[in-house]
Amino acid sequence: MNKRIYVDFSYLILLAASFGAVMVLGVIVAPVIFHTDRLTVDLLIDHYNSGVIMSEIFLRFSYFIYFLSFCVALYEAVMYKMGQRDKTLFYSAFLVVTTALLFSGVYVPKILELQAMGREATTSDTFDNLHIASELDFKILAIALIVLFVRRLMLLRRS
Repeated sequence: MNKRIYVDFSYLILLAASFGAVMVLGVIVAPVIFHTDRLTVDLLIDHYNSGVIMSEIFLRFSYFIYFLSFCVALYEAVMYKMGQRDKTLFYSAFLVVTTALLFSGVYVPKILELQAMGREATTSDTFDNLHIASELDFKILAIALIVLFVRRLMLLRRS
């Protein structure tokens, strides 16, 4: 039996799980944490502390994102070496790796650094711009993950 099928299947599961995690964090977790006033009684977490909680979640998620980046780079490099060359695969894998590393290596640490400076730093234009850029990066990551998943699945079905 071909053992490569297990590697391919594991890779697809990793991509799908990563997309799911990005969607859950962006669509479910963040809105709940930042809008506790709508959900709780006698417990109000201000915007700054909600941001601290969300940052801790993203910091922990960053470790998974580093793992994802490594796996995507390794798997796609091996597939490229084996002759599976495709522009869509290349660009989506490149976007997954770069946006994942930007999010985990740049945006999360910078946001944590500004939060450590106190509430005033998190109300600055610098923080707002950094936050907007990180949200955009996260959205691009989600799109790149689903494109990579679908394209890789299409190519695996052919072989």
